[in-house]
Amino acid sequence: MNYLGIDWGEKRIGLAHADEVGIAVPLPAATAATKKARLQHIEEMIKTRRIHKIVCGYPLNMDGSVGTRAKEVDVFIGEIEKRFGLPVHRIDERLSSHSVEQGLKQQKKKLDRRSGEIDSRAAALILQDFIEEKAMNAPIPFPEEGF
Repeated sequence: MNYLGIDWGEKRIGLAHADEVGIAVPLPAATAATKKARLQHIEEMIKTRRIHKIVCGYPLNMDGSVGTRAKEVDVFIGEIEKRFGLPVHRIDERLSSHSVEQGLKQQKKKLDRRSGEIDSRAAALILQDFIEEKAMNAPIPFPEEGF
């Protein structure tokens, strides 16, 4: 199973990939000037990575309510579901970009926000959260009797 993680933004869309190993890694962000070009970049990633499912960060308000940004993400998700025909899972992304930025500060690394690297690292965090949540909810296999 191949997953594409997305951290949506109006100007930059962070992307990440994970496969059956279950480790999310950042991919080059979709940073083109036009929405059409950004969607084309996502389409290329879906094809080259043979994506089966998409996991999109869902920016709930701090109180857990759905606000303006989450509604914008809903519109984006509708577009990608229609265009790519893949299932899209929403996962709470509150503070994901902030977490990445704080981690970079602690490592004394500075990234150009426009490069999309912060967004793709946030997408990797979102995707990793999804994978770990899925693993925690998976049934535990028991050996057959007689062992």
